[in-house]
Amino acid sequence: MSMYGQAKKMYSELGIDTEAAIFALDGIPISIQCWQGDDVRGFEKLFGSGGGIQVTGNHPGRAQDAGELREMLDEAFELIPGAKKVNLHAMYGDVENVKRDEMEPCHFKNWVSWARERKLGLDFNPTMFGHPHASDGLTLSHPDWAIREFWIEHVRRCREISAYFGLSLGQMSTMNLWIPDGYKDIPADQLTPRRRLETSLDEIFRDHYKPSAMIDSLESKLFGVGLEGYTVGSHEFYMGYATKNGLALCLDAGHFHQTEVVSAKLSAIALFVPNILLHVSRPMRWDSDHVVLLDDETIAIAREIIRHNLLDRVHIGLDYFDGSIDRVTAWAIGARNMRKALLIALLEPYRLLQKAEEEFDFTKRLLVMEEIKTLPWQAVWDEYCERKDVPKRLKFCTRVH
Repeated sequence: MSMYGQAKKMYSELGIDTEAAIFALDGIPISIQCWQGDDVRGFEKLFGSGGGIQVTGNHPGRAQDAGELREMLDEAFELIPGAKKVNLHAMYGDVENVKRDEMEPCHFKNWVSWARERKLGLDFNPTMFGHPHASDGLTLSHPDWAIREFWIEHVRRCREISAYFGLSLGQMSTMNLWIPDGYKDIPADQLTPRRRLETSLDEIFRDHYKPSAMIDSLESKLFGVGLEGYTVGSHEFYMGYATKNGLALCLDAGHFHQTEVVSAKLSAIALFVPNILLHVSRPMRWDSDHVVLLDDETIAIAREIIRHNLLDRVHIGLDYFDGSIDRVTAWAIGARNMRKALLIALLEPYRLLQKAEEEFDFTKRLLVMEEIKTLPWQAVWDEYCERKDVPKRLKFCTRVH
């Protein structure tokens, strides 16, 4: 009997159908962040990153233009099984000489053509950093109405572009808003900037799009470099606004205090917001966006999604950027680890655990939780990779840049 045959038999004894798990796994889309390929520089040629974003490392091979970035993504996708989307920032279109408040769907038609050929969906983000109008550390909460108006128009146009993606590709596009607004030191007035942000958001979301085309998401952050004292778009602010207005809430694994984990928040927030966007990342002492590992938290996030049947409401995206290692390999490692975590979750005998818990049989619950850690999920992964014609293991290699 093959290794997969043995694994299939072992899991079936626990009531788990490995064939059903493989089928479900393959259909779960993971949104791959384009900015790993060029160190969050974009292709505007006018501005650089900033606003709490910092990429370190000088490994050769950074993408120099959109065509090169798409080639790198194609190379990474040969190593990543399963359904995929690509997550774009506004600064990655054909926008070299385009002002951000003048961006239009036509500036992203090459991305749509590329995605259509590969049957990929596209997600989107306004680029609210690396711009003179963000140099004060405030955008949608800026006291100057003219600056707020500039950014309001940018986000409104990004919503239109996101809807264009969804309608053109037949896959819903998630339009996620993160702003770098805050102060380096402790402010005297924490309320007024949030009032201005609320007013800006109200103006942005006046227009409505079909959920089948796009949904809006709001992303909080604990702090950023140069914004250590105060963040306008805090978790509490966005959770309240999203709940009140029926928007999606983005949970980034690196955007909370070190003692907090996203996996513990999912079941609570899912009760109050219609959709959740995940930015799966790996913080190392702060929001450092390291490559996703197959660690306890990544597996815990996947288990919360699968256990509570949240696949239709939780949208999984990756968010890391490491300029110190090969960028294509970084994509492959992180995306494969996310999918491995989902497979482990799909192979969990949750109903058995749930029944033991309902019967207050905590001994059985603990016993099963520990025993399944050594079940041969790797054999199921290998079978899946073989069927998808991707490598079972990523080999050590030197890429030609």
